[in-house]
Amino acid sequence: MSGSTSADMINLRLILVSGKTKEFLFSPMSSAADIAKHVYDHWPMDWEEEQVSSPNILRLIYQGRFLHGNVTLGALKLAPGRTTVMHLVARETLPEPNSQGQRNREKTGESNCCVIL
Repeated sequence: MSGSTSADMINLRLILVSGKTKEFLFSPMSSAADIAKHVYDHWPMDWEEEQVSSPNILRLIYQGRFLHGNVTLGALKLAPGRTTVMHLVARETLPEPNSQGQRNREKTGESNCCVIL
């Protein structure tokens, strides 16, 4: 991703499930899908054992949440010129958005049931 100085770019340190890491520079306008494609196209030599068949199954996890493909680094309010850590995993689909909400409801004690007498 050329044309910008590193002060304008976001340094992403990506961690695989195996624990291997690699750093990449991206523009704040880069989306999660753009990042997955770039990493797939520039797969590090020392990640050879973890090579995937398609960029479409690469998923980013930031602060415990899967990022949808259209989310940009700028939308996450990541600071240019700094290093941000994300996990990179191979997964066919994203978890259902409601699964997190359901867990939150359980923690707060909210209930969606009714009693008919």
